[in-house]
Formats: sequence, C-alpha cells, structure tokens
Amino acid sequence: MKDIKKLNEYLSNLAVLNIKFHNLHWNVVGKQFVQVHEFTESLYDDFFEKYDEVAEILKMKDQKPLVKIKDYLDNASVKESDKEQFSIDEVLEIVKGDLELMKNLATEIRNSADEENDFEVVAMFEDHVSGYSKNLWFVKSMLS
Repeated sequence: MKDIKKLNEYLSNLAVLNIKFHNLHWNVVGKQFVQVHEFTESLYDDFFEKYDEVAEILKMKDQKPLVKIKDYLDNASVKESDKEQFSIDEVLEIVKGDLELMKNLATEIRNSADEENDFEVVAMFEDHVSGYSKNLWFVKSMLS
C-alpha cells in the first residue's frame, strides 16, 4: 500500500474516536440512555479492534504506525468533542457524521489498495466499509 499517510490518518481517527465515543457513552442522557449507552460501547470496542488490525497491517507492510496521542490528534480528520453532556439525538447525529466520514475514508483506502492489488488491505477494508454501513443503518433507524 503506497498511501501510508491515509492508513495513518485512519489509524489516528480510530484512536480519537475510541476516546470520543467513550465520552458519548458516559455522558449521554435521555429516555433511551441504556440503548445508546450500549450502542456507543459496541462502537468503541469495534474501533479498538480495527485500530489494532490497522496497526498490524502497517507493520506487515514494513511501515511504522503512529503511536503517540499528539500524532493522532495532528493526523486525524475526525474532531474531538469538548462537551460533557449529550442528548440522545446529539449522540446519534455525532455518531452518524463520524461513521460516514470513516466509511468514506475506508472506501478510499480500499479502492486505492485494489488498484495496487494489495489483497490484504482490500479484504480488511471491505469488512470495515460493511460494518460502517450496518451501523449507519442502525443510527438512521434510531433517528427516524
């Protein structure tokens, strides 16, 4: 995979989202607290698994994954949240936006890897795109 910068951006996003979604998880309030609390937990657990996978694929390609929080913040395209309390709808809108961004970035990485016949990255990122699509369906259904 030639575009290591995109893989490190994606890795950085996963690191930032892991923290950001913990904030959403801990600080959501409203009538569907339990459902959204559990949903955000499932998302940050998934982000952590993807984070490890992406770092490992970088190592397999003889590249160095970013490892410092400062580097993650400098290279991420997702933004942290400064709020300390969120309504159900706020959480779902934030989640929706971040999942859309991650799906688009994962698709871009997958397509670039496909052009290079990098089958490991293609296979990994096809799974990532599929997972984002499913979770976006969940979020859109909850917002309806």
